[in-house]
Amino acid sequence: MLETRTRVFVDERAARRTLQGQIARLERELASAVVSTYPRLPVESAGTSHAGPRLLGLGELERTRDALADRLSEVRAQAARQGERQSEARLLIERMLLDPGAYKWVRVCNADIGEPGCKHWHVVPRLGIVGMLAGWWHVKISSGCPLAT
Repeated sequence: MLETRTRVFVDERAARRTLQGQIARLERELASAVVSTYPRLPVESAGTSHAGPRLLGLGELERTRDALADRLSEVRAQAARQGERQSEARLLIERMLLDPGAYKWVRVCNADIGEPGCKHWHVVPRLGIVGMLAGWWHVKISSGCPLAT
């Protein structure tokens, strides 16, 4: 009897291409999410280290994609929390400007509102101790970095 064997070849190229495309898209989104915030969010490295170049299997590609998706969601959550803190700081500045006496000695700097530079808003008494005793408070806005070049 003649026995015929059928070999089944599994073509992983399409799956590999799809996973690599997903990984590239996630890496772009992660970089965009990190760069679009100020001050910058801390991002830890991927954590995977290999001895040298090699071809990743489908399982490893899937794990890499899933790890990137998890990191991206965490960075987006951090960016959302940072954005909320910055909007609260902007509201605080508005309140300080409207009623300085209610926010004595409060200081808000540019980094708190997500802007670069050294400028800050500080509620201080007018005319020093005389103004403090008389209740004359105002918001002093610094001119920025004194030694900026």
